[in-house]
Amino acid sequence: MDVVETDRLILRNFRQGDAADLFAYLHQPRSSCFLSLKLEDLGAAEAEVAKRSRDDAHIAVCLRSSGRLIGDLFCVHEPPDTYSVGWNFNADFGGAGFASEAARALFEHLFSVKRARRLYAYVEEDNIASQRMCEKLAMRREGLFREFVSFVTDDEGVPIFENTMQYAILRKEWAT
Repeated sequence: MDVVETDRLILRNFRQGDAADLFAYLHQPRSSCFLSLKLEDLGAAEAEVAKRSRDDAHIAVCLRSSGRLIGDLFCVHEPPDTYSVGWNFNADFGGAGFASEAARALFEHLFSVKRARRLYAYVEEDNIASQRMCEKLAMRREGLFREFVSFVTDDEGVPIFENTMQYAILRKEWAT
């Protein structure tokens, strides 16, 4: 991933030294869709950072002022010109607009440098913050998938399925 800078942030590949900050928000993921990424300890966080450092699909979001990792973005390429996008941020840095600033910079990079035609995101029905983020980014809601995916089970091991929305934006829509 090319390094992308905004007024307050640096978007870059993961690298050694990011493990403690990644562990800070992935030891107890806030959103059910990230439960599969839950980190049990710092060793697991170091392994996850090593894995992500070899992959341009995972982008570290860091404060320019300190270099501290405060969250991450992902962009999974689906040839020829579509990307699935998403975000996960440390709640301690919520409310300051960092997530939307980072996502805007990523979208601009994907549309202008990578020449993406279409970006889309899946958002669970109860994740109001991500729904608002999609709307802030001028993404349109394309649909609701009923009982689309399960991240947890009930006390008897039966999957609990969640309704999931799909949001998307085209390059020509972003340009306006």
